Amino acid sequence: MHKSVSAVLTAFLLLISKPAARAQGVNPCDLNKDGAVDFLDVQLATKMALGSAACTANVAGSGVCNVVAVQRVINAVLNGTCVTSAPHSVTLTWTASTSSNVIGYNIYRGPASSGPYTRITSLPVAGTTFTDNAVQSGQTYYYVATAVDSSGRESAYSNSAQAVIP
Repeated sequence: MHKSVSAVLTAFLLLISKPAARAQGVNPCDLNKDGAVDFLDVQLATKMALGSAACTANVAGSGVCNVVAVQRVINAVLNGTCVTSAPHSVTLTWTASTSSNVIGYNIYRGPASSGPYTRITSLPVAGTTFTDNAVQSGQTYYYVATAVDSSGRESAYSNSAQAVIP
């Protein structure tokens, strides 16, 4: 995580001297909605990815605030184009828990069926479907879910599901 944050901060420092990309209509990379895609948007995207600001971005997927979203905002500042489409995605569905006090589910992704797993949802998912738009070609991912109750306690991991991205 520190290496990614360091790379983002380095890119951020380089952006200060770059001209801002002007928005044409509604631009999803204009995170602060000031009419320009600039270093302020990179700063906000970084805060969202680190969890110090609410995740309101729709750059790497709805509610996805990670290094991919930050990089797309940086690219928009540098070349004026905000890329929002994801070439691949993984849609997960599961059966709802039978416990009455479940408020949602946390989704985790890992490189192997045995983990380690990293949580990829910032808040518990209320329904029984989740789409991961932050996957890359040529990779295999493993997913597990946990049920979260009204006290914030999590269940054990579910069985893992494998996704092979072409």
